[in-house]
Amino acid sequence: MIVSALLTSVGINTALCVMFFTLYSILRKQPSNYEVYVPRLLAKGTSKRRSHFNLERLIPSPGWVAQAWRLSEEELLSLSGLDGVVFMRMITFSLKVFTFAGIIGILVLLPVNCWGDQLKSIDVVDFVSNSLDVFTISNVNSGSHWLWVHFSAVYVEYKHISSRRISYFHSSKPQPHHFTILVHSIPTSSDSSISDSVESFFNELYPSTYLSHVNEAKKLYKTVTHLRSDPTQQKHRHGFFSGHFGRKNNVEHYEKKLGDIEENVRLKQSEASLAGEEARAAFVFFKSRFGAATAVHLQQSVNPTHWITELAPEPRDVYWPFFSESFMRRWISKLVVVFVCILFSIVFLIPVVIVQGLANLSQLEVLFPFLTSILTIKIVSQIVTGYLPSLILQLFLKLVPPAMKFLSSIQGYISHSNIEMSASRKVLWFTVWNVFFATVFSGSVLSMLKTFLDLKNIPGKLAVAVPAQASFFITYVVTQGWTSVSSELFRVIPFIFSLITRPFTSTDDDFEVPSAPYHKDIPRVLFFGLLVGIFSLKKLSLASSLTIPLPCLTLIFNEYCRKRFLPIFVAYSAESLIKKDREDQQNEVTMTQFYENLVNAYKDPALFPIHYSPDNDSLHSPLISQA
Repeated sequence: MIVSALLTSVGINTALCVMFFTLYSILRKQPSNYEVYVPRLLAKGTSKRRSHFNLERLIPSPGWVAQAWRLSEEELLSLSGLDGVVFMRMITFSLKVFTFAGIIGILVLLPVNCWGDQLKSIDVVDFVSNSLDVFTISNVNSGSHWLWVHFSAVYVEYKHISSRRISYFHSSKPQPHHFTILVHSIPTSSDSSISDSVESFFNELYPSTYLSHVNEAKKLYKTVTHLRSDPTQQKHRHGFFSGHFGRKNNVEHYEKKLGDIEENVRLKQSEASLAGEEARAAFVFFKSRFGAATAVHLQQSVNPTHWITELAPEPRDVYWPFFSESFMRRWISKLVVVFVCILFSIVFLIPVVIVQGLANLSQLEVLFPFLTSILTIKIVSQIVTGYLPSLILQLFLKLVPPAMKFLSSIQGYISHSNIEMSASRKVLWFTVWNVFFATVFSGSVLSMLKTFLDLKNIPGKLAVAVPAQASFFITYVVTQGWTSVSSELFRVIPFIFSLITRPFTSTDDDFEVPSAPYHKDIPRVLFFGLLVGIFSLKKLSLASSLTIPLPCLTLIFNEYCRKRFLPIFVAYSAESLIKKDREDQQNEVTMTQFYENLVNAYKDPALFPIHYSPDNDSLHSPLISQA
């Protein structure tokens, strides 16, 4: 790739960024788009729809950027919670690293690379026709002592986030999930029900801290069955197409249909998942946080596949489909998902190879000789080699996050947050493998497959392949970091979906506030590049020897961080739990009321009774409330 191709890619991506920022600045001001761009403020009532026309709506303004940048960490914590703070810290930390690396790269590394003549000297007169390879480490002379400049590393940030988590915990009110654990794989007995077994088991092992439990499968089934046969419900609702056709005169006709649909859906949900039998799982409540933490970290039974405990998620975070699944089914689901992920990664190599074929103009002319005349056009070759490969790869990568989230949802997790975390890990490893390693090798394997069968030469081949793909990764970072992120700000898919559904909905309809797509954004922030075998290739023996301790030191530091910081994010310490419990015990009235409401915190959505509003102008809650 030549410099002009890179400049073409930068120009296209810059134009797209400006366009997305401009569209966002305009569309976010339109009242009809509030559900897309300010759903949380609209749901909380902080932002109101304004019907009067204002010319300012049509003028893009960058004021929101300054407001977002000035937002303090405490304000962000109150608005978005701890997850939002951690995510923003990841972004700001990445910006700091990028800024530092950019300064070093431009002022130090770039002149060092350009000073060499391993490949060829720079043509100052025709600068845009230079190959990008002369700006990479490939152009540094073999054995040059300037290679020492590339010897650096940076680590930081854990301590601040961990201290923030502890302070957030101490300042919070009593939360149901702090006093609750989830128990599954409960052994069945012919002498007693599951509910009786749970009560007897925990009363015997934890007599001083056990409070109660929830295992209401039979009650759930009976309640839902009763909904079908109870004709005494009030029925006052909007027609389904009220947003498009207005209020219906025969509202009762549509209300009855909606009522029947809701009852049938709830009945089918209960029949499909529980079939009238007690679930072999329960939420168990304790009188203190320390009691719940003690129970969850101990093996409850001699048989480790029985009485399996885990921390209970927040009530709204429960993923009910796997609430009562057995240990064996969860294990099998995990194996199936791992196999599918591996298969998906292998299949994804096809578009990676296609992308690398586009990035290499000479290979493209060999594979498609009829395109030779078109590819000789300067602007076409610049777009094909400078922008098209990274764009195609980005389009294929858009399919990865939803696919990984679906696979994580059938893996056996009991909470939506665990599904998000699992999907994030899958997307990150998928990106590292398919974007870095597969991209690096695919550009070389097409012509040197046999040489890679010799395992001892792989480090050297990597050292050749990594710099050779440097130009592609430059355009990839430009497309990923500029256009892709700015397109997330524009929210293309939600905006198009809103345009399609707008004629069929009313502005007064309830809408679902979307959650942050962490499984898609976090891997993009954490993606990193690797440098392997470069010093060996460049024949700087001493530097090559000194790079050997680097991975060892990195692993040692990683292990230290796992021991020092990871336990803080897995569970709270006994010191913190007992201290918080003692603070709560000083307010007996509040805790008594909290214990009374604790049992009702965890309910399957199908168990909630139907409440029709007596007000014809008010809307009903969602058909199946989200956990």
